[in-house]
Amino acid sequence: MSVLDNFDHWKDFLGDRLDQGEHSGLDEHSINEIAFQIGDYLADQVDPQNDEERLLKQLWDVGDEKERHAIANLMVKLVHDEGTNH
Repeated sequence: MSVLDNFDHWKDFLGDRLDQGEHSGLDEHSINEIAFQIGDYLADQVDPQNDEERLLKQLWDVGDEKERHAIANLMVKLVHDEGTNH
């Protein structure tokens, strides 16, 4: 099963990468920039596998660069907050 098949698995995957980045000493700006690059890659190269990913792709596609950075930053915040609540 791919991490993209299930949105919760995708968020767990992102959360794990966030933890690795933080433990490696990356600052918040660097982590958010990596999230933006991942989002850009996924929007261009990967077909959405579920409703949540389709919605994120649609938002990404209509957003300008500033809005895409906001989406990436919100995804980082989402997985970070969920990780601290478990």
